[in-house]
Amino acid sequence: MRSFTALPKVLYLYSKERPMLAIRLPIEIEHRLEALAQATGRTKTFYAREAIVEYMDDLEDIYLAESRLEDLRAGRSRTFTLEEVERDLGLAN
Repeated sequence: MRSFTALPKVLYLYSKERPMLAIRLPIEIEHRLEALAQATGRTKTFYAREAIVEYMDDLEDIYLAESRLEDLRAGRSRTFTLEEVERDLGLAN
């Protein structure tokens, strides 16, 4: 008989106003999340949501930077010097 104790647990996030999200977490992360929730009196959902919200800005920034770098390397865009930007914005002395 197979043992399923090594499989990650699934965390379900649900709100009547928002769609539900199921997340498969590694067991170690599940334990850490549970410990944090118990130590602070908050829910696991609270911390999962906070982590996702905080990290989304970083993920979007990274994606945008990688996309712009790819455009630059492919010749679809170019860089501008500080002098060019200042001149184009009427800020040059």
